[in-house]
Amino acid sequence: MLPAPNRLRERSDFTSAVRSFGGCRAGSRLLVVHATSTGARAGLPPRVGFVVSKAVGGAVVRNRTKRRLRALVAQRLDGIPASVDVVVRANPLAGQASSRELEQALDPLLRRVVKGLGGVA
Repeated sequence: MLPAPNRLRERSDFTSAVRSFGGCRAGSRLLVVHATSTGARAGLPPRVGFVVSKAVGGAVVRNRTKRRLRALVAQRLDGIPASVDVVVRANPLAGQASSRELEQALDPLLRRVVKGLGGVA
C-alpha cells in the first residue's frame, strides 16, 4: 500500500501530471506512465496516482488492477525523485494481465519517465 504522503488525490494534480508541457510520458500495450516535476513542492516525497477506466473491465477487475499497480509502485518509490508526480494509466489489456506482466511493463516505463525528467533511475 502507498503511504498517504505518496498519493495523488486531487483532480487538478492528476490533470497537471497528465497534461504538463514539461512532463514526460511513456507507454506500452498495458500501461501509460505520465510524470511531471512539481517545483512548488520542492523537497516533498513523490506522489503517485492511478487511472483505471471502465474499458479495463468491471469493478472487480478495475480494483484488482489498481491494487496490483499500487503494490508494484510502492516497492519502487525509492526510484522516483522527490517533488515528482506520477500517474499510471491502465490500458484495456491491463485487466487481463498478471502481476508479473504488469511488473514487466511498469519497470521500463518508470525508468524512462524518470530519466526524461532528468532524474537518475
